Amino acid sequence: MSDSIDEERQRIREQKKRELQQRLENGDVPGEGSAEASAEAPSEPIEIEGAGHLESVVDSYPIVLVDCYADWCGPCQMLEPTIDALAAETDAAVAKVDVDANQPLAQQLGARGVPTLVLYADGEPVERTSGVQPREALKQWITSYK
Repeated sequence: MSDSIDEERQRIREQKKRELQQRLENGDVPGEGSAEASAEAPSEPIEIEGAGHLESVVDSYPIVLVDCYADWCGPCQMLEPTIDALAAETDAAVAKVDVDANQPLAQQLGARGVPTLVLYADGEPVERTSGVQPREALKQWITSYK
């Protein structure tokens, strides 16, 4: 177990290193403003690879919408275009957690059914809902924590 945690930490460190290098190459100056909290959210959902990865994402962005889903879930498939659109249209980072591949993490997030959405603001879970939700309602949900 300890080896997998160490491997996950190393993977996160390497990812952070690549992100910092890319930011430096793009002319972003480290230390101006809040280092990670000011990171621009990606325009596509982030596939979460484990608890450490989710923690890193939540720590990196002021607002994170986490979609707990399963590939076999019909409602999850219906919600997927909405999740993709929210990643592109909002300032929130959108993270996707495959509940089958990450069962302990899904339990930690309180995903008793799929889809389950958890909204993080400033590193803390602030909202949770289950089932397919309208795009505009989720957009309002996100913007209410800006």
